[in-house]
Amino acid sequence: MQIVIIGSGNVAYHMAKAFSLNGISLAQIFGRNEKELSKISEELSIPCSTEHLEDADLYIICVSDNSVGEVSKMITKKDCLVAHTSGSLPKETLSGAYRKASFYPLQTFSKSKELEYDKIPFFIEAEHEEDTRILFELATRISKNVMESNHEKRKYIHLTAVFACNFVNHLFSRAKEISDSQEIPFDYFLPLIEETVQKIHEIEPKQAQTGPAVRNDLRVLELHEQLLQNEESISIYKTMNHSIQKMYEL
Repeated sequence: MQIVIIGSGNVAYHMAKAFSLNGISLAQIFGRNEKELSKISEELSIPCSTEHLEDADLYIICVSDNSVGEVSKMITKKDCLVAHTSGSLPKETLSGAYRKASFYPLQTFSKSKELEYDKIPFFIEAEHEEDTRILFELATRISKNVMESNHEKRKYIHLTAVFACNFVNHLFSRAKEISDSQEIPFDYFLPLIEETVQKIHEIEPKQAQTGPAVRNDLRVLELHEQLLQNEESISIYKTMNHSIQKMYEL
């Protein structure tokens, strides 16, 4: 099977690497950023191009959600399968007479961070049963966690991921602003962060909650609000504590 990955960003890089490490040959990686494509091509020994899109049986589009529809128009071949990697878009966003699908990896991707690809869940959706089988078998060569999921379910998977990953990372950034302002090395907080994440492997998140809000310690809550100088951080602090207190009916 001839496979082409379209994109040059974080997802494209990691998909290309995951395929390569698991013996899945790629005919090409295609995109508009020549510098980034060259880096991927050199590291993984995959042909790349910014101009000529190779003929393929399967195209996997790894670009931003806003670009998926437009990029998909570049594929004019009819007898092929095209899958995007978005968690929030329906497969119908793809614009072409080809067979449409979704190949969604549930993970946060950064080029500088190594990943254990066999632990990344993949969610598969296709128009035809045979295409579902093809994508399922492809994903299981990479990961131990593969399942079918329609767009309706995938929207909630993506929403959950935003809460569990993007929002949490933003709180890390806000926390580092506070520690930096007091010249406290943020590294000192990493054991706490690691224990917090490790704990939910064994305990339900709701049962693992600690802190002044769940204890309804108003003295500490008021003290923290006084210490915060940034209005945005104060707003986040109040909103988060209110949510915790409401969850535990305090």
